[in-house]
Amino acid sequence: MDSNARYLEIAEEIVAEARELFVSHLGAAPALFKGGGDFATEADVAIETLLRRKLTAATGIPVYGEEQGGNLNNEACWVVDPIDGTSNYSSGNPNCSILVSLLHRGQPVVAITEIPLLNMHLTAIEGEPVHLNGRALPRLRPDSHAAAQVGVGSVRSPNSQRYPADLRLDVMATLSETNLRPRISGSVGVDFAFVAQGIYQAAVSFSPHLWDNSAGILLARSAGAVVTGPDGEPWTMRSIGAIAGTARAHRVALSTMKSVASS
Repeated sequence: MDSNARYLEIAEEIVAEARELFVSHLGAAPALFKGGGDFATEADVAIETLLRRKLTAATGIPVYGEEQGGNLNNEACWVVDPIDGTSNYSSGNPNCSILVSLLHRGQPVVAITEIPLLNMHLTAIEGEPVHLNGRALPRLRPDSHAAAQVGVGSVRSPNSQRYPADLRLDVMATLSETNLRPRISGSVGVDFAFVAQGIYQAAVSFSPHLWDNSAGILLARSAGAVVTGPDGEPWTMRSIGAIAGTARAHRVALSTMKSVASS
């Protein structure tokens, strides 16, 4: 077993424990307000504490997470989002997930997206297929839908300086004039997981946060999607946002982003 496969095995065991906390605390009320309408629940904090403690103890690799920060090590680092889509989680909306990825030299090489309320457990190792609930998925096929769907990040979020609400709305309106039908799930992790499964043909993330994007970036790449930053440049750990999708859907989403941003 190579090192990445072993790291995935370790992470899956730990995420299985985190899943129990996730399910048992579903509907948890806001417990920590971060400003700008953003908040965390007790479950966010408890899950990240568990992930941080056990991943570090088992691998010796530092953890960087949404709730407690940490060491964003350029050589090797676990990146965790204990609950992606906290607002959904707090209201019982099933579009929420646990995101864990291992970055090596700035790129994700191991990823887990756990979506308990949709019974979806997605994993990826760099260079291998995406697995859904333990079963390898086929690579994405060219677009075949007359009206394909694209996941788009929330219209409003606490971190909207780079992509303010009016720009996001313009992106959605312009996409709706193409063959891509915009959908808002409220979870970047869910959006990219849907791309990896072929449910969405593309996803646009406006999030500047590594913990929102990195696991889904590897899932999408491993499924055969085209993945870039929102400017069309190669995605890096410093990218603000991301676009992933089949070749045609990615092309449409990217051209839409560029045209709206330049207008």
